[in-house]
Amino acid sequence: MRPNPARRLLNWLGKLLLAALLSTIVSVALLRFIDPPMWTWRIERALFPPAKVVEVKHDWVPLEQISRELQLAVIAAEDQRFAEHNGFDMDAISSALKHNQHSERVRGASTLSQQTAKNLFMWSDRSFLRKGIEAWFTLLMELGWDKSRILEMYLNIVEFGPGIYGAEAAANYYFGKPASRLTRYEASLLAAALPNPWRYRVKPPSPYVLQRSAWIRRQMGQLGQVTLNKVHQAD
Repeated sequence: MRPNPARRLLNWLGKLLLAALLSTIVSVALLRFIDPPMWTWRIERALFPPAKVVEVKHDWVPLEQISRELQLAVIAAEDQRFAEHNGFDMDAISSALKHNQHSERVRGASTLSQQTAKNLFMWSDRSFLRKGIEAWFTLLMELGWDKSRILEMYLNIVEFGPGIYGAEAAANYYFGKPASRLTRYEASLLAAALPNPWRYRVKPPSPYVLQRSAWIRRQMGQLGQVTLNKVHQAD
């Protein structure tokens, strides 16, 4: 008796899905210990840059060689509950949904964990499919990595300007110093540009960046070093 074609197709699709799931688990597990030489966001930028990039700059450094001021600045700017949540800030998501129902200006609620997953594995689409896959990678990272590894990964692959990836490259490009020596003011300027580093100018800082960086410094003062201690406590 010949196998049912529909059943054969379902079996094949099931095996394909299982293989894909296993590959994501293995990839995230390996990246807990291996620093990636390339990631999807950088690849997409190389293939489809919003504007011409003369030179790409990137230097990987461990988290302990990145100023704690910059570590705290990105938490203050992007995800103040980073040390507490499990990858998804449900309060921020609820607030963003309510805001977006009554405003033409869409507000996001992505955590640093979600942003790291997006930069590492995803493409720049806003579809529900992409968000679903991003959520899966975020869950895997939160289960397999500690918070300090997530922060280290984020700070080494995030885009701080056209062709400028990671804290070390940004610190050298904008301030002529290593990331370990960034001051609170310099760190707040870099963090202020993160929503759109192709639009917001770090040096000389635009009026928006100056205003936002001042807000970030106030938030850093309120969060304090206790926030970073929570992030590093699993080291």
